[in-house]
Amino acid sequence: MKRLGIMLSAILLLTSASQAADLGWNSGASPIYSPTPATGWSGFYAGVSGGYGFGTATVTPAPGAQASNATGGWNLGGQAGYNMDMGGFILGGEADLQWSNVGYTEDIPGVGSFKAGIDFYGTLRGRAGMAFGQVMPYVTGGIAAGRGSASLTNPGGVTTSQSATHMGWTAGIGLEAQATSNISIKAEYLYVDLGTQTYNGLPAGIGNIDATQRFSVVRAGLNYKF
Repeated sequence: MKRLGIMLSAILLLTSASQAADLGWNSGASPIYSPTPATGWSGFYAGVSGGYGFGTATVTPAPGAQASNATGGWNLGGQAGYNMDMGGFILGGEADLQWSNVGYTEDIPGVGSFKAGIDFYGTLRGRAGMAFGQVMPYVTGGIAAGRGSASLTNPGGVTTSQSATHMGWTAGIGLEAQATSNISIKAEYLYVDLGTQTYNGLPAGIGNIDATQRFSVVRAGLNYKF
């Protein structure tokens, strides 16, 4: 009887172990239970980004044929931020700084070549998104600031340039996806309104002007989470 009891006990133990293995309770790859979360969005991150900007610059009084001109140019820079995962709802903040050549050039007969644009700009934004596994769509918005410039190159090749600091706001949407536990890639659209600033001291034919800079940015980025 003792032997029979021992054999029955051993069979029961083996059967239980086999069933547990089938269910994956002892495996970290189990779809039922995992010792680590499916996503890990919380934490500090930093990265690089670049893209293209396009918009409109309005200059008054108009130095050339028209006051509003289409602008365009590339952006390249970096960003840093922090995410807080609240059970799939992600809240965070991000700051970025971009070198830019978004602007336009206009030839003014008898005066020279006039150029107006944004040399660099930065934003400080909040972000809110929803995590779907390793993918997070989000909305973002905040304040923006940039350095603009206006210059005239006369027929003799002499360039006179003035700069001013613009302040405004930005808003947009984006999509970020985790490639690894530490690296993510993102695509983003931002609308940037840097408002109006006065540029004084430009040569005769241009004089003092007010320039308004508004543009859209489409860019991609790479982040590393610490």
